[in-house]
Order: sequence, then structure tokens, then C-alpha cells
Amino acid sequence: MDFHPTEEQAAAAGLAARIFRDLATHERLAASGTGSDAELWKALTSAGLTAAVEDVGLLGLVLLLEEQGRTTAQVPYAATCAYGVLPVAAHGTPEQRARLLPALGSGEAVATGAFPERGRFTATPDGRVTGTAPVVPWLRDATHVLVPDTGRALWLVRTDAPGAGVRPVETTAPWASGSLALDGVRAERLGGPEAYKQVLGAARTAFAGLQAGVCAGSLARAVEYTSTREQFGRPLSTNQGVMLRAADAYMDTEAIRVTAYEAAWRVDEGLPARDHALTAAWWASEAGKRVVHAGQHLHGGMGADLDHPVHRHFLWGRQLDAYLGCGSELLAELGALIAEGSEGPEGPERSDGPVGSVAEEEGDHA
Repeated sequence: MDFHPTEEQAAAAGLAARIFRDLATHERLAASGTGSDAELWKALTSAGLTAAVEDVGLLGLVLLLEEQGRTTAQVPYAATCAYGVLPVAAHGTPEQRARLLPALGSGEAVATGAFPERGRFTATPDGRVTGTAPVVPWLRDATHVLVPDTGRALWLVRTDAPGAGVRPVETTAPWASGSLALDGVRAERLGGPEAYKQVLGAARTAFAGLQAGVCAGSLARAVEYTSTREQFGRPLSTNQGVMLRAADAYMDTEAIRVTAYEAAWRVDEGLPARDHALTAAWWASEAGKRVVHAGQHLHGGMGADLDHPVHRHFLWGRQLDAYLGCGSELLAELGALIAEGSEGPEGPERSDGPVGSVAEEEGDHA
């Protein structure tokens, strides 16, 4: 694969980095509590960074989400792009694209996805959806939620539609999450039979990219702290144990980044990518957990301070670990996929995924 971003992708990532750096400060993040930063969200959409995902593709989105992860910026960017912009652009009808993409790009509409491990939603032939999802990220911000039914058909539901209920739920990371209850809600179908697996793979890859940024931000804080904090007359970073722990965290972060890049590139090129998305998700879950623990540990007693910026990276890293699914689940799915062999870009039909299923099994409630 080509690891060099296009000029358009690099420009978008650079612009995102500047906006996140200027607006996603520790003071603003602390003031946001568990809600999203409306001013930051407006800045991102006004700069065209949500609409740009149509053009920069999944690899471009991974680069953009890395920048969000570095600052743990509290905006529904990952969810809107992974469950809104990309699925509508790829699977929507001409009418759906013309109606939904401008609203998603401007921030007027906000999307998220309810992707449980086992089917929780049923749909009637005329498009009425019933079911529940205990935790959906950024649901409290969302105007639309993408819901798969038991047959893996995708349905786009308005959160303010009659019969739709949203209840706030607090999770480990402050993602403005909520529980979703649908009772015969009128919905619109999005895409055909292949859409579910493609959206799931892209979402896994996107959130792996977000984890790469979270880990990079955590490691950067640890490096800065251990380079300036002195003990016995010398910086902590000169201790071999500190150097080795930081080196391991760096290698883990790079593994997450590279596997996410490869999966995203393959999707953009139309190549088989389902096992690559699972690989990226596994690295993001397993290695991401190690990195944010290391970042907090390398801060010593300061890392135990709940108000310290590095603690936010710890919370996000653990939330993403849970959201993507525990490593054993992902490895079991990947092993079964490899054993059977791929059958085209989406791979063979099988039980999909940990994305969105973590409330009960990972204990991610705060």
C-alpha cells in the first residue's frame, strides 16, 4: 500500500490538527463535562471537514480522526462520518445523497450507529423498526441513527420520530451516549444486502484510527512529563525502565496506526479488507489498552489525578477498547474468517461484531 497521503488528505488533516489544537484545550474539555462542544463542532463543519470525508475517503477519515484522538475532542465527528457521511455516500440512493449529505456536511444533521453484537432490532416490510440498544455513542447529539435489523438490513431512523426514545447514559469516556428504544418507528432503508458488513468494517477501521490518535496523545504527554520531571537530580526519562515502557507504548501506537491505514487504504481501493479491519480493531483494542495504561503509569502520582489531561486519554482508550470489542472476541472472529477464506471485499457471512455491544459485556459505564 501507499502510506503517503494525497495532497487533499494531508491538507484536511493539517486543518483538523489546527482546529483541534486551538479549541480542544484542557480547560474547554473540562468545562464540557460529558456533553459535546458545540462551538468546536461548528468550527469543524464550517471548515468543511465533515463534508470533505466524501472526497478524502476512509483513509482520509482515519487521518482526521487521529487528530481528534490526540486531543480527545468532544464532538460527534467519528460517529457522524462512520455512520452517516460514508454510508450515505456509498449506499444511499441519489435522492438520499442529495437530501442527507449536505445536512451532514454542514452539521445540521448528526449521525451515529446502533450496531449490536446480536440483532436487537426487527423491521416490518413497510419499514417500521422496533428494538433497543443499551448504549449508542453520541446518541444525545444525533438527529439520525443507523440501525441494523436481524436480517442485517440497514435502516436510518430519525431520533425525534414518533416512537423513538433516547435516554442519557454515562460511559467511561464522555461521549454524550444514550440508550435507544424504538417502537414501530418509521425508517428509511439504506443500501442493499452488502451494506451492513461494509459499514461495520469501515466503522471498525475509523475507530481504530481514533484510538491511534488517543494513544499518540497519551504518549506525547508522557514523554513531555518524564523529560521535564526530575528525580534524584536527573529527568525521569533517563531511567531505563521509563525508556523501555515508553518504547513499548510507541511500538504499540505505530502498530495501531499502520493496521488502520492499511485497512482504510484497501477499502478505498476496493480490495478485500474485512480481515484487515478486524486486525486493526484488535490492535486498537489490545494495544490501545496497554498504551493508555502506560501513559498514566509514566505520570506517577500525577497520573492518578482525575483532573490531569492524561486521565482523559486513559478514559477514551478504555472506552474504545470496550467499544471495538475485547481482543479474544475479535481474534475468534478473525480466526474463523481466515479459516473459511474471504469471498470478495466483504468476506463470508458470519456473526459480526463487537462494535456497539460493550455495555453489558465490558462494563463501560462510569
